[in-house]
Amino acid sequence: MEDRVLFDAINELTREEHEIWAKESHGQATDAERDRLRRIGVTLDQCWDLLHQRRARRAAGLNPDDAKVRDEKTVEGYIG
Repeated sequence: MEDRVLFDAINELTREEHEIWAKESHGQATDAERDRLRRIGVTLDQCWDLLHQRRARRAAGLNPDDAKVRDEKTVEGYIG
């Protein structure tokens, strides 16, 4: 996956996230939308993680295409 594709996915997910947050701020979000919001958060974390992996591999002279999407438990359990 190219970096540009990741950025496009991040931008689209962020747009959707903002739409749902706007509905939530007016008390209009459904349970399904709140669940979608949680899933968007996880997917965004996975996208950012993959982008960071790709950049690190590139900086180390390795193939960025060998970076892999990590599971939810890994990206959500990261402690800086």
